[in-house]
Amino acid sequence: MHFVEAKGILHNKGGYNGMNIYRGCTHGCIYCDSRSLCYQFTHPFEDIEVKKNAPELLEKALKSKRSKCMIGTGSMSDPYMHCETELRMTRQCLEIIDRYGFGCAIQTKSDRILEDIELLDSINKKSKCVVQITLTTYDDGLCSILEPNVCNTKRRIEVLEEMQKRGIPTVVWLTPVLPFINDTEENITAILNECVRTGVKGIVNFGMGVTLREGDREYFYEALDKHFPGLKQKYIAAYGNAYEISSPDSARLGRIFRKTCKDNGIIYDPDECFRYMNDLPDKQMSIFDL
Repeated sequence: MHFVEAKGILHNKGGYNGMNIYRGCTHGCIYCDSRSLCYQFTHPFEDIEVKKNAPELLEKALKSKRSKCMIGTGSMSDPYMHCETELRMTRQCLEIIDRYGFGCAIQTKSDRILEDIELLDSINKKSKCVVQITLTTYDDGLCSILEPNVCNTKRRIEVLEEMQKRGIPTVVWLTPVLPFINDTEENITAILNECVRTGVKGIVNFGMGVTLREGDREYFYEALDKHFPGLKQKYIAAYGNAYEISSPDSARLGRIFRKTCKDNGIIYDPDECFRYMNDLPDKQMSIFDL
């Protein structure tokens, strides 16, 4: 990893305040869109860029805000990569968010987030905290291939359980669904059943498929050659260089997904999920909170 002085930390897009403390990732997910050339990495993806002044920049930004809002993190780089154990940059930023009474929507695949559960609980009690967990495959053997350097699906489900115990709302990212790999009714149903059981508030799914761009596609195809011999040729024959890669069974799997969510009161429209994660309700203190 290497350290840089960032010029800014909060980026506002469509009213959404997001930050990325790290740049790059060590989780090794074979499908990672963040590897795409359009993001203009000037260093190896696994050589994590650390914005060493992120806490100072965040505190300065929050001090100057006229009203409280949700702060999101994890959309580009997981805030709980291996280096977080040593650096604790994410924790420092969460402490600042908590201190100034802002909300937080944090996305990860890692159980390291449990180390900060007391802090997340504090944020949620004062304002709002939404924990987002990515689940791609229920089979842990397959998970170790698709996402080799991070905790398995069963452990992530335990994270959802722990958040549920605290009353911290959760959102699951059911993505990507890789054609001919994890696009089975058995896999999708198993994940959805766990979402229902652990009481998730919403599930983000952009369709039963995956997106592939230059840089990301090459890395993904190398992984297919290594772990699924012959499958790369099947992808090329079926999709060419298409950006949006849909499962041949996407329509049926989509119906299963939507019905399960509707039957269990789970938000499933992506825009509605994002509105929920970006909405910070007023929490008026009563005399009993003093």
